[in-house]
Amino acid sequence: MSGDTSTGVASVSRGRLGEYVAEMGPSWIAGAIAAGPASMATLVTAGATFGYALLWVVVLSALSGALAQYLAMRLGLLTETGIVDAVETHLGEGWAWVLVSDAVLAAGLAQLVIMKTLADVSETVTGVDARIWGVAWALVLAVGLAGRGYRFLEIVAKLLVTAVVVAFLASLVVVPVDVGSAAGGVVPGFPGGLDSALVAAGILGGAVHITLITMHSYTMRARGWTARDYGLASFDVGSSMLVAFGIYSLAVFLVAASVLHTPEVAAGELTAISASQALGPLVGPSAEWLFLLGLWAAAVSTLGGNTIVPPYLVADKLGWGTDVSDSRYRGLLVAVALISAAGAFIGGAFFPLLVLVLAFGLVGTPFALLVVLYLLNSEAVPERNSRLANVGGVTLVGITAVLAGNFIREQIASGLGGLSGFVVAFAGVMVLAMVGLGGKFLRSRYA
Repeated sequence: MSGDTSTGVASVSRGRLGEYVAEMGPSWIAGAIAAGPASMATLVTAGATFGYALLWVVVLSALSGALAQYLAMRLGLLTETGIVDAVETHLGEGWAWVLVSDAVLAAGLAQLVIMKTLADVSETVTGVDARIWGVAWALVLAVGLAGRGYRFLEIVAKLLVTAVVVAFLASLVVVPVDVGSAAGGVVPGFPGGLDSALVAAGILGGAVHITLITMHSYTMRARGWTARDYGLASFDVGSSMLVAFGIYSLAVFLVAASVLHTPEVAAGELTAISASQALGPLVGPSAEWLFLLGLWAAAVSTLGGNTIVPPYLVADKLGWGTDVSDSRYRGLLVAVALISAAGAFIGGAFFPLLVLVLAFGLVGTPFALLVVLYLLNSEAVPERNSRLANVGGVTLVGITAVLAGNFIREQIASGLGGLSGFVVAFAGVMVLAMVGLGGKFLRSRYA
């Protein structure tokens, strides 16, 4: 270790705000993924279908996302290694493979659907065929990430997340919000039964996602952060996940709940593009174009951030470097970027697919959170979690598990097919992994 944690924690109060703003970055890549088209699809669906009733989930998602990233941040800083290496060292190779498989499946599925989203939106804006856009964006990803590396992605993420937040705040300015009805939405409840439970799982899944949790140690390593940077890293998490992502989520949800939850708009048939078009005659063309601009920027930022997740995890598991100076890692980046072009050739509307992607990712998230909590309460770190952090972490595991369970129950109730059957089987494996990990922790704790 290059410094004790007490030095890092004390720096929270001593650090200057200007320095923190200039140096922040790793958590903004997580924020770029969180504030993406999948989250937007779920937030629009929630607002258009249930009005303000699920506002409590939107608020909870920002708080939960910040907590999850804080725990991941602690693990990365205190171990000063990637999460896969930490798992393999302290839990064993089998557990490392389970974590890698869990995260790569979630990130891979998301990659294809996000590329479809970006290609379709690009076609709407320009009139050029979405499949051409898919190939073009894949090449841009491959050249940009493999050639410029992490800092290129970080700069793009900060710029685009800021643009997304500004775009949707501007949309909110021209949209009339019913403050009284919105206040009633902070009371927890599921007004639409299983349908609203699925949407709630999608909302929370956008903020508390296995890809965001597992990538964080690698982005901090790319910046060279250690325990001495605890204050800066904490500010980074708060500014990106709590503030930027929280504002984004509230703005998108309130716009949808205020304008799209009307008899004139068929909520069940909404797509992200049709939602933007529906805003035009209701609140003016400026809102329509601001919405489209925000959707486009969100798709670009999310695709770039999501691309680096599988290469980070696989390279760490195989003992390779996790930056572009290692040609093997660079090859993985290029492969993931180019394969993502296939997403543009997927048929159908991307809007419902985005909700499904978030809910699927949420199924694997409780296990990742348990892994982080396990390591933060073991000999893997020099300073174990506080009781408050553990209570928050366990609560977060419970919330994500319940919402993921509701999603699985909805899949079973609607009849198992190819995709839904795979999702249920995947959930069963994750439950077994969580039970096994819990048993391992109890044996090590009380042996």
